[in-house]
Amino acid sequence: MTTVPSRTAAGADGVGPLLRAWREQRRVSQLELALRADSSARHISFIETGRSRPSEEMVLRLAEQLDVPVRERNALLMAAGYAPRFPHTPLDDPALDALRDGIERLIGGFEPYPALVVDAMYDVVAANRGVMMLFDGVPESLLTPPLNAVRLTLHPQGLAPRILNLREWRGHLLEQMRRQIALCRSEPLRALYEEVAAFPVPDTHERHPEEPDVPVAYFALPMVIEHEGRRLSFVSSISTFNTPMDVTVAELAVETLLPADPATAKYLQSWLS
Repeated sequence: MTTVPSRTAAGADGVGPLLRAWREQRRVSQLELALRADSSARHISFIETGRSRPSEEMVLRLAEQLDVPVRERNALLMAAGYAPRFPHTPLDDPALDALRDGIERLIGGFEPYPALVVDAMYDVVAANRGVMMLFDGVPESLLTPPLNAVRLTLHPQGLAPRILNLREWRGHLLEQMRRQIALCRSEPLRALYEEVAAFPVPDTHERHPEEPDVPVAYFALPMVIEHEGRRLSFVSSISTFNTPMDVTVAELAVETLLPADPATAKYLQSWLS
């Protein structure tokens, strides 16, 4: 995994080394970046070596072309000597009332199917009744706020013992976290990854709920979980906000769990009614 300079080091050395690290992490040449940003390879080289100070507009343009997360765009601006452009508004701030209301309506309207909203650390900021149904039986110690979706899923006292294809689903979650760490280089997220990756893997193959009557051709990797003696199968879909202008909003993700077979859909409909 590529290591990107810390914000402290970047601030001391200027924006050049930080931009170069993002470019190398994205495996983009100076020429390619210059073409994307309507600049020249010579100018990109001068910026990276500190021979030229980029304008605020150029910093933002390069960050856009390198797909730098919104939080890190602020770090680039500060390293270049400019003020941060993107606010970081607490989710409970009145300015985000409309966002919170929209989120609650969105995941509530998805019932009876499970849906939740997580932040950059996978802490749950909103969840509907379908999600809370899956958490039935999880010890209170794991349900103390802030709930962490990854920890709840992979903890040996959480959902892990009930996930029948745990090794496959665990591998999917850990790979997702690795990709996110490479994208945003968050040390707290890396620490969470190391914590959950170290969890022992319970043996979920000794007791299986009844197999489906008809074999199911899954269209995506499902999470197959036991709930009250029933075998439920879900596929996950993750949505984020387009063109976010706030760090908090940029780091929110809406995850929905769709039934992967007719039996799961039927059970969820009967459960809600």
